[in-house]
Amino acid sequence: MTDTLFLGDYAYSSWSMRVGLLVDRFAIPVARRDVDFNAAKVSDQMLRAAPPARTVPTLVTADGAVIWDSLAIAEELASRFPDKPLWPADPVLRATARSLAAEMHSGFSALRGDCPMHLRTAYKGFQPSDAVRADLARIETIWSFALDRSGGPWLCGGYSIADACFAPVAARIATYDLPVGDTARAYAAAHLADPAFRRWRATGLVKGQTLPWYDRPFATRPWPGPEPLAARATETGTPENAACPYSGKPVAHLMETGGRVFGFCNPLCRDKTAVDPMAWPAFAALLDTPPSSL
Repeated sequence: MTDTLFLGDYAYSSWSMRVGLLVDRFAIPVARRDVDFNAAKVSDQMLRAAPPARTVPTLVTADGAVIWDSLAIAEELASRFPDKPLWPADPVLRATARSLAAEMHSGFSALRGDCPMHLRTAYKGFQPSDAVRADLARIETIWSFALDRSGGPWLCGGYSIADACFAPVAARIATYDLPVGDTARAYAAAHLADPAFRRWRATGLVKGQTLPWYDRPFATRPWPGPEPLAARATETGTPENAACPYSGKPVAHLMETGGRVFGFCNPLCRDKTAVDPMAWPAFAALLDTPPSSL
């Protein structure tokens, strides 16, 4: 048996995103099960699947543990995979990272309430309340403190649980064009450019439905992250590869980019790649291989 990680909608579930990024970035072996926010109440789905859990994310380990809180999951992963630097090795930086993660976990209610995570769009014209501005000011204070102490590029040097905890804040800064200073904006931009973040968002754009209760009544603008390589699904053409770059299964669905055609085993593999091809190392390696070598 393997550990099983239950995740919510990739476009909207900020708590799921935190754990999903850790699992991706640190190559932690888990089986993923997605919980459809539109199918039924999440609490009902989780109580049936993994009692006593009522929320996502939830981790069910092969030895029978059920962990139904994102920070608890992160701590448990750090304990079970001590060879992976989920927390900084330096004691001072590790203490800082734990403080950052804990404050994010318990605070910033105005930002959470007024600006729900929404990776499917970016707005213009949003005016934050005084309470949201106060949350942003506090976030800028602790980000600057951590970056000054560690020297970056992430909050406590290397990427850690603290950064995964704040990835949804970077997403909110992008979605709502929130007013932050240069240091905070640069740190948020690092998240938007991070391949694991880009893979998570690409999946959220093509998997699941648009949930209207997350929408806000503002005009939209282009997503402020890196411009992806242009690609599209196609029904015609001869693929350069015979096996899907992710599963190794025979190809059945096609994508075109730069005049070249590649195959994938299912529509999700194709569509998530088409959103942001260079975010996926297995496909990027395929793209870098001359056609005659495939």
